[in-house]
Amino acid sequence: MSDEIIDEVRAIKEAIGAKFNYDLRALFVEIKRGEAECQAKGMNLVPPSTNAASLSNSALQRGKVRRLSERYHTPV
Repeated sequence: MSDEIIDEVRAIKEAIGAKFNYDLRALFVEIKRGEAECQAKGMNLVPPSTNAASLSNSALQRGKVRRLSERYHTPV
């Protein structure tokens, strides 16, 4: 069974990888260049939280809760 959204995300991931010759350093440099460009236009970039526990509804926190519930076999 194939999911169209998953297939699309994988195709985008593949295209980005190919664009940067699968070089993570080159991709990182491009991301930082884009951030600098946004900041030069006056945009404020908000850094990610370093404390996932303070973000009870974050994807990271939900994943942690799900993993714990699976470990102890309790439904979320």
